[in-house]
Amino acid sequence: MKRKSLLPVLGFSILSFLLMSAITTLAPTADGLKVGDKAKDFKLKNATDGKMVSLADYTEAKGFILTFTCNTCPYAKMYEQRIIDLHNEFAPKGYPVIAINPNDVVKQPGDSLDEMKKRAEEKEYPFVYLQDETQQITRDFGATKTPHMYILDKDLNVLYIGGIDNNPKDGSAADTHFVKDAINELMEGKEVSTKTSKAIGCSIKWKES
Repeated sequence: MKRKSLLPVLGFSILSFLLMSAITTLAPTADGLKVGDKAKDFKLKNATDGKMVSLADYTEAKGFILTFTCNTCPYAKMYEQRIIDLHNEFAPKGYPVIAINPNDVVKQPGDSLDEMKKRAEEKEYPFVYLQDETQQITRDFGATKTPHMYILDKDLNVLYIGGIDNNPKDGSAADTHFVKDAINELMEGKEVSTKTSKAIGCSIKWKES
């Protein structure tokens, strides 16, 4: 019986391995920050006025409600008013919303700086709406969804990561309000009891490597 050569099979296996290794190497890291880690400050462009914004600008802040969100994701749109409400309720108490759009505008033109400005003006955002053009801040935080929420204290320690509440479709039907409950606990001098939850939203649109 003729023995079949293993070279084609081995060649295919090696090629497959190299391709998979390249994909793994180029994929965005999902590690990011964990609760208890300290975030680094950043400087990103605000869509509404073109100015660069950093967390250090908020000298009176007691902490931050940071959200990675966008114009185009249906989940982000469902949560949009709730994010506005969070800012209106808690910014006067020292916890402003900082919104960051992480999406690649080549893949998602509706998330360009111009479109962000239109959306912010149309919906009358009371908070800054920043563009992470390089996506480096998004990678550093480890955000994967829109929206993806992070609560930081004034020293930029991460206190909470996850979703806004447990009902993306209908906020009035939600019976667990992760972000609101966490901020209320902080204002009462308590430790955040629920430190993580599942962020429900669209996958972030990453740049091609």
